[in-house]
Amino acid sequence: MNLSDLGDRICILGPSNSGKSTLASAIARKRGLEAVHLDQLFHLPNTDWQQRPSDEFIALHDTAIAGERWVMDGNYSVCMPQRFHRATGLILLDVSMPASLLRYFRRSLFETGRLGALEGGRDSIKWDMIHHIAVVQPRNRKRYSAMFDELDLPKLQLSSVSAIKQCFRDWGLTLS
Repeated sequence: MNLSDLGDRICILGPSNSGKSTLASAIARKRGLEAVHLDQLFHLPNTDWQQRPSDEFIALHDTAIAGERWVMDGNYSVCMPQRFHRATGLILLDVSMPASLLRYFRRSLFETGRLGALEGGRDSIKWDMIHHIAVVQPRNRKRYSAMFDELDLPKLQLSSVSAIKQCFRDWGLTLS
């Protein structure tokens, strides 16, 4: 599949720490799209990942999807119906739980200034996040895969870190 086949409003779904924000930023640079990182809309800046009020998040989300050219990374199922209604393409990153955990520890311990990071925030290791990755996400992976199969959009599923890297090469994407 060519990147242009996904259109000008692309959703990227997948487990935490699967590379959604990195891929969204790379696609945005390549295609001249606005990169929208849902984590940044869902959480308040300059906090330790404190959530916004739900109605405020939904308003920010709906304003973002009203645009004509965007690539949006994140799940947040409460807003998926309206996001999918506007989307012209979908990418599902379906990396394994061990890969997500490894990436979580690496980014929390060693990476600064990562793409999609919360403004003024710092990633740190949290038990709630480890539980989310190890327990909650495996159930979500099955749900997202079933949802992916049902959607009638141009779509691409990348089921490993190596598949994501190959996609970067095939589409001529860069990390910065």
